[in-house]
Amino acid sequence: MARKLSLIFLIILNIAASAAGQDRKQIEWQADSVNYDVNIGQGAYRLIGNVRFDHEDVVMFCDSAYYYSKTNSLDAYHNIHINKSDTVHVYGEYMHYDGNTRIAQIWQNVKMEGQNTVLYSSRVEYDLGKNIGYYTHYADIESGENKLRSRLGSYNANNETYFFRDSVTLINPDYTMYSDTLSYHIRTGIAYFLGPTEILSDSGYIYCENGWYNTETNTSMLKDKAFVQNQSQQVTADSMYYERETGYGEAYSNIDLFDEEQNVILRGDRASFNQQEDRSLLTDSALFIYITDEDSIYVHADTLRAIPDTGGFRQFKAYHHVRLYKSNLQGKCDSLYYSTSDSVLRLYDEPVLWSGENQLSAEYIEIRTKNQQVDQLYMDQVAFIINREDSTKFNQIKGRNMTCFFRDNDLYKIETVGNGQTVYYAKDQEEIIGVNVAESSDLTVWFRDNTIDAITFFTNPVATLYPLELAPEEELILDDFSWHESIRPGKKEDVFR
Repeated sequence: MARKLSLIFLIILNIAASAAGQDRKQIEWQADSVNYDVNIGQGAYRLIGNVRFDHEDVVMFCDSAYYYSKTNSLDAYHNIHINKSDTVHVYGEYMHYDGNTRIAQIWQNVKMEGQNTVLYSSRVEYDLGKNIGYYTHYADIESGENKLRSRLGSYNANNETYFFRDSVTLINPDYTMYSDTLSYHIRTGIAYFLGPTEILSDSGYIYCENGWYNTETNTSMLKDKAFVQNQSQQVTADSMYYERETGYGEAYSNIDLFDEEQNVILRGDRASFNQQEDRSLLTDSALFIYITDEDSIYVHADTLRAIPDTGGFRQFKAYHHVRLYKSNLQGKCDSLYYSTSDSVLRLYDEPVLWSGENQLSAEYIEIRTKNQQVDQLYMDQVAFIINREDSTKFNQIKGRNMTCFFRDNDLYKIETVGNGQTVYYAKDQEEIIGVNVAESSDLTVWFRDNTIDAITFFTNPVATLYPLELAPEEELILDDFSWHESIRPGKKEDVFR
């Protein structure tokens, strides 16, 4: 029974081998002279002069060759030329070709020409069945103005695509690209990044670890640690579309736009920008950071916009639900404007600020900075300062306009001009002894440790010091009083509340 099974198995193998042999097409050849030597490779034909091989859709030429009919293979020497359906031409000095696997190994001065590209290498393996060439000993590729080089790679002639690996360099007259892994499509001119990639030019620097770059239009989609830099700005994001010639870009998620000249950082999760025009627009968790010496000012809004002015300075605009945080100054408003020409932050639409224990509000507020520190606050129309003594008692200063002065980032003086009014709780060794209700056209308030220390009245002051238990309740709260402590940002993260 075992002998019968073995016999059947051998018959099957012979049938399979016979069928495989029938599927293989023998290499056809011709040459000026032919010699046969049975001692070489179990019998070889020595072909010399104008040697030509035909195999399926491929024609091969050389000066001389050995052809092995039993293995359907050959070794060719000098002036090798492979013509694959007039779409790919390969040249070299030496070649081994296996007609059964349809794989050609070509080495020494190898040149591989596609429709729009030329490859140079010391050794190439070309799978003529799949129409794909491989190299493992470095190659230089020319495609139009682009010159590429890598240690490992392949060329797929079917879709005219190169795949590069290890030490990839693409040189263009306008930039140079370095990559770990790169796929390059000849017809479209698009390079696809599959690893860490850098693009360097006179105008800037680009980095990412995934994405694509169109070498014809100089547009790109950058993903994974996307980074774009020019002489004064740099942008990072999870992903970014960028046009190198126009400077226009769109960024998505974890965006960080840093302006080194202006000491400003813009952050958000969606942005558009133009580096040549110095413009940017951020939405979705948008954050404006004005960098100062000791600590920075953080501003959040629904929308942030940065644009240049006619004098060459930059303007930053924040729209809707604005929140501001600095360690010694916090605030809220509905819109904010900042210009690098005068280093002033302007707050509009019900602005409120907090400095230490003091709440400051007006119809319009300016934060004036000097040497990257808050220097003055200007409050216009219904200017109001509130300082809470306890849950029911509030020191209050009200006037038409106020200017607040800072020293070493601490509030130390306020000058009130027009319709000055105060409600001030007098103390004796920290014990409240009465409440002073006063009016004066102009007044100056002095602060110590961010609390009221003294008030100086000017121009016909009228004041009454009431014992605490006799103070009229209707005089203890000035008109337009409004306490907003519940919405005060306690830390920089609170600007997103």
